[in-house]
Amino acid sequence: MLTLLSRAYCHLCDEMREALAPLARRHGATVAEVDVDAHPELEARYGELVPVLLLGTAADGVELCHYRLDAPAVERALASRGRIG
Repeated sequence: MLTLLSRAYCHLCDEMREALAPLARRHGATVAEVDVDAHPELEARYGELVPVLLLGTAADGVELCHYRLDAPAVERALASRGRIG
């Protein structure tokens, strides 16, 4: 599972969402999108970094990238997820 931390009216968020979609489909990964502005703890932690892509949930995920999609990092994370069992 991937979690995209985003906010409304964020062109970088739109760009990351669009770039991520085919990559997630190729790996059969689900993407949950969370509005950081609706969660004060997430806004305090990630506010200036948005968009942020996490491997896992907003509560326990590992940051893969922020601002722009790092496709190689996401590919590596999703490929290793399949090997972790």
